[in-house]
Amino acid sequence: MVRILLAEDDEIMRISVSDRLKQFGWQVDEVKNGLDGVKMLEKRDYHLVISDIRMPGMDGIKLLGKVKESSPETDIIIMTAYGSVSDALDCMRRGASDYILKPFDLDDLIIRCNRLLDMQYVKARCATLEENCRTKERGLIGDSLPMQQVYSIIDQAAPTNATILITGESGTGKELAARAIHKASLRKNKPFVSLNCAAIPEGLMESEMFGHERGAFTGADKQRKGKFELADNGTLLLDELGDLPGPLQAKLLRVLQEGEFERVGGSKTISVDVRVLACTAKDLQKEVGEGRFRQDLLFRLKVIPITMPPLREHKEDIYELCLHFLKEFGTLHNEPFSLSREALDCLKSYSFPGNARELRNLMERASVLSSGPVIFPNDLPTELCSLNSCPDVGFKLADNIAVAEQICLKKALKQCNGNRTKSANLLGISRKNLWEKMKMYCLE
Repeated sequence: MVRILLAEDDEIMRISVSDRLKQFGWQVDEVKNGLDGVKMLEKRDYHLVISDIRMPGMDGIKLLGKVKESSPETDIIIMTAYGSVSDALDCMRRGASDYILKPFDLDDLIIRCNRLLDMQYVKARCATLEENCRTKERGLIGDSLPMQQVYSIIDQAAPTNATILITGESGTGKELAARAIHKASLRKNKPFVSLNCAAIPEGLMESEMFGHERGAFTGADKQRKGKFELADNGTLLLDELGDLPGPLQAKLLRVLQEGEFERVGGSKTISVDVRVLACTAKDLQKEVGEGRFRQDLLFRLKVIPITMPPLREHKEDIYELCLHFLKEFGTLHNEPFSLSREALDCLKSYSFPGNARELRNLMERASVLSSGPVIFPNDLPTELCSLNSCPDVGFKLADNIAVAEQICLKKALKQCNGNRTKSANLLGISRKNLWEKMKMYCLE
């Protein structure tokens, strides 16, 4: 909700302006002079301050200085009589966003307020633009039954404001699911902000989440907004939430319940409207049992749970995923790629501990090392070509051992970049024995 501080000593004027502002659903706090305005600024932050330039106790110019000192990103509109235009221009030089001459049309004031609020929205979007641009937008892929179940939950839950906990192994697409939820929500045109709880040192995590005031700690030379403020009216993704330090879990619980927090080193209560999505590869119920995660926080986060299936449980989606990744890398290399049936069989025989992320890396490797536009098994790592993906040699043990021996030799030679001495040492055989086997299997 938009919060506005109105400072005006004339009661009739103050009531008229306040009533008009409130018609737009904005929260308006009224004060009679600059001194009372400073006291309100110490309690909470405002999107806009609308102040008369002449007031008893503290005028608008001094109030402007206090606002810029305590909340640099708050916009200020100065109301002034015609004879004080020079003072109003001085306020503009000191950091005021706009001024309006009395008497004025209230609709004119509303237009100016909306223009400043729109600019604040643009700035908030720009603050997250770089992070979002680094993440290439890719939607969830796959038509298997496990993925259809994920889509169903997203379709039902996305239009609500419910908190969603997304769990699953690393590389299963938890962040992609979170972005899909945001795109299908009523907040899709608002900021989407991501915070990786495992990538930030514990000592800096609170500042990253809630921001800090100037001088809050060594190096804090200016006020800084945290991820919650940047995501106001939008969506905040807390990635790897299972790594969030214990003391911050209590503060996160408060924000989820009340929508309020204070910056590090500050005393002002900041209210936000943020939808929280959380991702983790950890078993949070196990973490609760071992005392590393709060039970009440887990209950608050797990309003709607989504479990992303590992790739080994929906291998029927491997082909579609491969086509998507090969199209992506084909665009980068300006060459169309396709996948052979033998390579697909090879991939389907693999368990993919790294899930879809590992598959994407394999396709990137294949697109670089492939000698042509078609990906064959020899373009894939040797360990992927298990016996299941090799030519059928029947049930004779000697034939199957020979196939396994060839795979082992190729793997060792590749590991040693073709150096026979190193490969022989790695295999635990003599160089002469390696040469004989290479000759027998035509591995020259």
